[in-house]
Formats: sequence, C-alpha cells, structure tokens
Amino acid sequence: MPTKKTKFIVRAAIIAAAYAVLTLALAPLAFGSLQLRLSEALTVLAYFSPAAVCGLTVGCAVANLWSPFGITDVVFGALATGVAAAITYFMPKKGLWKFLAPLPSVLVNAAVIGAVIAASGSGGAAFWPSYGANALAVALPQLLVCYVAGLPLLLYLDGSGLGKRLL
Repeated sequence: MPTKKTKFIVRAAIIAAAYAVLTLALAPLAFGSLQLRLSEALTVLAYFSPAAVCGLTVGCAVANLWSPFGITDVVFGALATGVAAAITYFMPKKGLWKFLAPLPSVLVNAAVIGAVIAASGSGGAAFWPSYGANALAVALPQLLVCYVAGLPLLLYLDGSGLGKRLL
C-alpha cells in the first residue's frame, strides 16, 4: 500500500509533467513577451492540494529550461508559479473564493515575468515603461487562460468531488 508521502510525490510528478509537456508542446505561444500558456490553467489544481504547488513549481522550472530568457526565467518563473500556487492553496475554500483562485497566478506572473522580460531588454530609465508593457502583455493572456480554461476545470473538479479525491 502506497504511503501518503509516495502519493504526494506521484501527484506532484504527474502535475509537473503535465505542466512541462503542455508548455513545451505549445512552445511558440508559451515563450516571449506575449505568453499564452495553456499549462497555466493547471494552476487552479493548487486550490486542492499542496502536491500541486510542488508539481506546478517543478513543471514550470523544467519547461523554462527552454525559455529564451535563460536561467533567469527558470528561477524567477518557477518562483512566481510557486508563490502563486501557494497563495491559491491557502485561499479559503468556501463561498465565492473559488472564483478568485485563478487570480494569484495572473497577478504574480504579471509582476514577476513582466520584470524578467523588461530586465532582459532594457536598463536604466527604460526599464519602467518596458516593465509596465510587459506586465500587461503577460497578464492579459494569463487572465484569459486562467479564467476561460482554469476556472471551469476548478469548478468541475470541485463540483464532482474529484479535486479532493484525486489530488
């Protein structure tokens, strides 16, 4: 019989693999200053389980090994995903809070990845206008993916009870 620790590791690994494969399968859309990562819909899984927090963080780090922004994106992209997932996990599980579950991913990624992209191309006074534009360019597709694909996934998993049973 598998232990709780084994189940946690397996769940995290499956989520990490799903995130990385989905990102890399759609790599032309997933990297760059305008990022449309369908894999970000999976961030709502953190609403149900800390295993998802770990899996999303590792999956993002693995996928970002192919990022044009290099090691900076591997580190800060994974950190942003991990922080957003942790915030999602610790959100209250009652009432309308579930509708806010995709939001941490949108806000944290816009702030962090916007800075990563801006820092890769500009310095000095040009950083801040570039940061604003890049944060917005990350936030809008992120909002689309997290709410159009992620929220229905969360609502299905929550309503069917699969979120608690599988994760």
